[in-house]
Amino acid sequence: MRSDEGYVATPDGVRLFYRKIGNGPEVVIPNGLCCVDDFTCLADQITLIPYDLRNRGLSDQSRDGSQLCGDIHSDVDDLDAVRRYFGIVNMNLIGHSYIGLLVVLYAMKFPGHATRIVQIGPMEPEPGRKYPAHLSCGDGVMQEVFSELASLRAEAASADAVDFCRKAWSILGRLYVVNPADSTKITWGRCELPNERNFLHYWQANILPSIQKLRIVEDLVHVKASVLTIHGDRDRNAPYGGGRQWAMRLPHARLVTVPNAAHAPWIEAPDTVFGAIRTFMGGAWPESSKIITALDAGSPPGDSDSH
Repeated sequence: MRSDEGYVATPDGVRLFYRKIGNGPEVVIPNGLCCVDDFTCLADQITLIPYDLRNRGLSDQSRDGSQLCGDIHSDVDDLDAVRRYFGIVNMNLIGHSYIGLLVVLYAMKFPGHATRIVQIGPMEPEPGRKYPAHLSCGDGVMQEVFSELASLRAEAASADAVDFCRKAWSILGRLYVVNPADSTKITWGRCELPNERNFLHYWQANILPSIQKLRIVEDLVHVKASVLTIHGDRDRNAPYGGGRQWAMRLPHARLVTVPNAAHAPWIEAPDTVFGAIRTFMGGAWPESSKIITALDAGSPPGDSDSH
């Protein structure tokens, strides 16, 4: 299986590290290198192009004086630099978590170049919106994890940075799956990389504030791309209600609900998730996808089947 890697230079000189693997039509995965090994099962059908965003992974840092600079809008523009580098006219995208928001922002800004988009556990379209209890997972695990992380922070000053990061991720892994036994499959930390160890500060100072300022819900009707939203109904990090809202608001969208799955549904239901992606990237809607007509799954008129 053919694989190569290198750097894409953005207009402001920041280099973005990418890896390209597989055969078939290209699918770009912003910030996908943290979990690319999980997705290589798709590489017999599509060419995966995961890359690290600026200030992430093996990509360059961008600085304004002594501070990291960049935000969600910089990431959108960088994604178009990646598209141009590879000479892709009609781009297919996969985005997980807040990158699921980013790929739709791209489709809004560059409507002529976004064709098919997969969102997996996407951040809600109205950042910070509270959904009913049955559309968000409040099982207490997040509180337990944050409590353990608070205790761990007492060791931060004297701990080796890489070792501390790995301990933190060993705790965080429980957030992303329903079955605690699956938490060891969360290997996203990349703790050997300074950019990843320092991401929390960049997230809080740059990325999250730029996301919180977004007001995009009314404009989603103009998105031309076909969007498949895949969401676990026990997602603690990005509420399931947000996934339903995306599919309800986007004009060419359908939802695959993954029962009893959290923020990394491909780990808990790989056949469901990867099967849906294969079908969608092949040009059809998965049988498990639904058109969403109501935010609340239990309220009339409810969901209508995709067929």
